[in-house]
Amino acid sequence: MEKLTMLREEGLAKIEACADLASLQQLRVLYLGKKGPIQEVMGMMKDLSKEERPAFGQQVNEMKSLLSKAIDDRRALLEAKEMNEKLEQEKIDITLDGYQPKVATMHPLNLVQQEIEDLFIGLGYTVAEGPEVELDFYNFERANIPKDHPARDMQDTFYINAEELLRTHSTAIQMRQLEKFSPQLPIKVICPGKVYRRDDDDATHSHQFTQVEGLVVGENITMSDLKGTLEFMARKMFGEKRVIRFRPSYFQFTEPSVEVDVSCHICGGKGCGVCKGTGWIEILGAGMVHPNVLKMAGYDSSKCSGFAFGAGIERIAMLKYGIDDIRHFYTNDQRFLKTFTRFE
Repeated sequence: MEKLTMLREEGLAKIEACADLASLQQLRVLYLGKKGPIQEVMGMMKDLSKEERPAFGQQVNEMKSLLSKAIDDRRALLEAKEMNEKLEQEKIDITLDGYQPKVATMHPLNLVQQEIEDLFIGLGYTVAEGPEVELDFYNFERANIPKDHPARDMQDTFYINAEELLRTHSTAIQMRQLEKFSPQLPIKVICPGKVYRRDDDDATHSHQFTQVEGLVVGENITMSDLKGTLEFMARKMFGEKRVIRFRPSYFQFTEPSVEVDVSCHICGGKGCGVCKGTGWIEILGAGMVHPNVLKMAGYDSSKCSGFAFGAGIERIAMLKYGIDDIRHFYTNDQRFLKTFTRFE
C-alpha cells in the first residue's frame, strides 16, 4: 500500500508537469502499460493473504483510474494550448491592408493604337490588317513606285528575295483593300501594323516601328474632307484646342501630298522645347490618292477620288505621353511599362 501511494503521487506529479502530448503519451505507456511499475506492484498480490487481496486490488484499480483521468485531463489541456498557439501563429490581421494584386498593364503603343482604331470605327471605318512579309507588287508597284524608281531608295528595304520583302509601310494594306473591294464605293478603312526599314536605332529611329494609315475613296472626296478628318483626330488625341496645318510635300501614292503639323499641346502654340520654339509639331503625312493608284486597282479616277494619311504610332505616343526615347517601347523595362494602366 505504501508503494501504491508513492506511485500515485509520483505519477500525478509527472502528469501535472508534462509539457507536451508526446511526453504525456510516454507517461500513459509507463503507468498504464503491461510492463510498468503498477503491474510490478500487482505481482505482489501473490504474497498477500486472501483477506488482503480484494482491498489491495481495489486500491490498484482506483489508482489506475485516477492516473488515467489525470492523463486525459492533461491531454485536453495540452491540446487546447497547442491549438491556441497554432491559431496565434496563423491568425490573419484583417485590419492590415491586403496584398495589391498584380494587374497586367497595356503597352503604350497598344493604348494609342486602340484609341485611334476606336476613334475611326466611330466614324464608320473598318480596321484591316495584312501580311508583314509582303510582295513587292503591293508594297511598291501598286503604290505607284515601279521597279527602278529612285523613290525605292527612300524606303531602305529588308528584301527576302526579288519579289518578297518586309513591308516598309502599311500602305501595302491599303493597296490590298483597294483591290479587294474594287470597284465598290465608298471605301473607309484604317490600317495599323508593324513596318520595317533599314535604319540605325537611336532615340528617334528604329528598324521596326508601327504605322497606322487611313484610306477613304468615294465620289467628290476633297482635301477639305482630309483636313476635317485629321483635325478631328488631332483634337481627340492631343486636346480639343488643337489645330492643324498643311505643308506641301511629296509621296509617290498621293497627289497633291502634304505634311501635317498640329499645334503644340505643351505650349499651346507659343513655342517651347518640345516644338523647338515653332509652336507646331509634325505628326503625319497625307494627301489625295494618286489617280494612277486608283486606276491600277480598277477604279475610274475621273469619277471617284480619295484621300490617304499615315502616322507613326510611336511618334504619337511619344508626343502624347512625353516619352523622350523610342527605345523605351522595346526594352521591356517594367518601370516604364507600369506607368501605363489598362484603364488609361
